[in-house]
Amino acid sequence: MPLVKGGEVVADRYIRILDDTPVPVDGPVLVPAARFLADADELTARNAETGVIWPNSRDIDELAPYLDKLTVVALEFPNFKDGRAYSQARILREQYRYQRELRATGQVLRDQFVFMLRAGFDSLEVKKDSDAEAFATVIKRYSVFYQPTGDGRITAFRKRLLNHQLITASSN
Repeated sequence: MPLVKGGEVVADRYIRILDDTPVPVDGPVLVPAARFLADADELTARNAETGVIWPNSRDIDELAPYLDKLTVVALEFPNFKDGRAYSQARILREQYRYQRELRATGQVLRDQFVFMLRAGFDSLEVKKDSDAEAFATVIKRYSVFYQPTGDGRITAFRKRLLNHQLITASSN
């Protein structure tokens, strides 16, 4: 599947490991949640990048003890109507201060792309190449937001306030 990261369509370096597939010694891997939790010590001790595919039906707090060892957390959107992964993303970014790659996977749709970015996702797996190109364009289109959210961007109000403070400070 195409991967959009940083406003660009990029190759996905991670290999998806199934529950019954041996984990390679080296190279970046993405492991399903159940497999990761069962083999967490072994997987986090690898000398290679390790990520987890986390379903939105699982409590994100289960992942907290391992966040400093994970290079990517891929949160699943199983269908259009299920937005629990948005909440998981906000919790990871705001409560746990997770700074590494946060990936949206599953039903990642064009009309939800900006909302995913605002929730804190910084990469998206999409189904079609045409969607990947559209997503890469959308990220460049929006630069000012009014609501504070998990992606760390400064809101329009905060920008104005900072500009006002700079102008006031420079005139004194």
